[in-house]
Amino acid sequence: MEGYCNSLTNYSRFITREVQIGDVPMGGLNPIRIQSMTTTDTMDTIGTVEQTIRMVNSGCEYVRITAPSMKEAENLANIKKELRYRGYTVPLVADIHFTPNAAEAAARIVEKVRVNPGNYADKKRFENIEYTQTAYQAELERIYKKFTPLVKICKEYGTAMRIGTNHGSLSDRIMSHYGDTPRGMVESAMEFIRMCEDQNYYNLVISMKASNTQVMVQAYRLLVETMVKEGMNYPLHLGVTEAGDGEDGRIKSAVGIGTLLEDGLGDTIRVSLTEDPEFEAPVAKALALRYEKRAAQQDKPDFSPLSIGSLPYNPYAYARRQTLPIQHIGGHHHPVVMLDVSAENLKDPYFLSAVGYNYSAGLDKYNMTDQACDLVYLGDALPSFSFPGNLKQVYNYQTWLGLKDKQNCHPLISFADYLGAEYTDNQMTLVAINAADASVDFGLLKAGVVIVLETNALHGMAAQRSFFVAMMKAGVQIPVIIKRSYAGLSADDLMLYAATDLGALFTDGMGDGVWISTEGIGLSLLNSTSFGILQATRTRISKTEYISCPSCGRTLFDLQETTQLIRSRTDHLKGIKIGIMGCIVNGPGEMADADYGYVGTGPDKITLYRGKEVVKKNVNAARALDDLIELIREDGNWIELVN
Repeated sequence: MEGYCNSLTNYSRFITREVQIGDVPMGGLNPIRIQSMTTTDTMDTIGTVEQTIRMVNSGCEYVRITAPSMKEAENLANIKKELRYRGYTVPLVADIHFTPNAAEAAARIVEKVRVNPGNYADKKRFENIEYTQTAYQAELERIYKKFTPLVKICKEYGTAMRIGTNHGSLSDRIMSHYGDTPRGMVESAMEFIRMCEDQNYYNLVISMKASNTQVMVQAYRLLVETMVKEGMNYPLHLGVTEAGDGEDGRIKSAVGIGTLLEDGLGDTIRVSLTEDPEFEAPVAKALALRYEKRAAQQDKPDFSPLSIGSLPYNPYAYARRQTLPIQHIGGHHHPVVMLDVSAENLKDPYFLSAVGYNYSAGLDKYNMTDQACDLVYLGDALPSFSFPGNLKQVYNYQTWLGLKDKQNCHPLISFADYLGAEYTDNQMTLVAINAADASVDFGLLKAGVVIVLETNALHGMAAQRSFFVAMMKAGVQIPVIIKRSYAGLSADDLMLYAATDLGALFTDGMGDGVWISTEGIGLSLLNSTSFGILQATRTRISKTEYISCPSCGRTLFDLQETTQLIRSRTDHLKGIKIGIMGCIVNGPGEMADADYGYVGTGPDKITLYRGKEVVKKNVNAARALDDLIELIREDGNWIELVN
């Protein structure tokens, strides 16, 4: 194996060490496992048991329970006893932050413990501390002594361990050497892995979580590359931290997790949604099932294998592919959204409200929303009304030729037909090319061309990536709209599949536009999914982003209710990132990318942050949202809503 995956062109799962977790082994040739985390108070034995049962019934194969102190750790025994009494043998995982003694107690009870190397024995005070090599080594030795008792207990009791690094909770020591980077995340985990191996303990699972999908993907890739160099192959726990709720949470999770699954990485999945935990497992199962089918239906690519070492881009750092702009596509323009409206009622302008253009008959004009698509495909259909001036219309080539008024109208033509066409649009001609077409001579494409890149390969993302690599190696700077077509999918699966297939490419800087095509799914969902993918990959920000933790037993307020309340008053603040965290564990660290933070610090008490800086401590919950809005207003980032 070279780099971070077995193959960049064909689906091939990275085979990891098998780790025994109760009677449900992970890694090796086992299926991708599904897990989630309870949201009840761990001291509520019956409530936790009943929620665990609902989670198991929804598909969870491991259930994680928070143990923030000794009393919760010890109560895990009562929870486990009641579950076993009711006939449920699901392996339990204790979630530990800051408290080694709780971890040591839990490791004697449950099948797995999760520790965060950033706060288990290390320190996180958001201080810029310069460590000499001697001081750095001394800290490592101190951590080794504090960590060793847990390792010995896990060995004795056959307990597995997840070393779970989080982007937002890297220790001051790691930050001083590596900064807030994927490399720092990897080194944080590797230190603890090496300590385990030094004591001949190998029952490990590793994770690299972040709320920023680019950082998350890069960190997992670096982790695998680093492990392989050191002769390791521990199983990977995949997850996007604080993904949020609803459609946004599902798309963001699919972008991060799916990008890695596409390259054969991942042995267990936790989809973190700000919803009841039984709603997480079905999303994770839908992602995992796709790759079980992929492995069983292996396709033989028509394109040459790629070597990670010879890639013309860096898979460990984001950089957008350089292109020459055509109209508003490519160059420094943000990626565009294109949708097929050919099946709509083209006598009625009101259908355009589904794609961001609200028509007013009285004024005979359109009001454009923040998620207004950029191009629409009409095929051979002709509308009987005037389209918005900034919405480009795309027609099949022969129909476009017959248009008397070609203002704001552009042709779509196949590559083969393009070669024989006597007349094309010098301003912009869209040329459809299949990613598997190895006969494309880029030199035959004239100025004004935008490629619409299609694929019908089972492993379509890899096929399209290979096409991009060929373009980059040839120095071709033509903009590309990535098109994916789906059939027979539910709305939920469409979101997950499209976010995976397209998100994986945008995460690596490939693509100047997105076109999702399907039947039976409404335009509104296709439009919001397209914009959601671009938002999740940080390539086009079109709305407020909420970095919201999944609720757990540490949470100090109703996360779902509070998130919706904050949304209701701030969701018009385009480009602002707000972290909503239920406790200090998921506080300033986990919301590392947020502009503002709303963090529970006690019963009915909220602490407000600007970035990682505490602005107001222990604000009464009843007025915390007003104070948050006032803080945003003080910074000049507030926009008044106009009704």
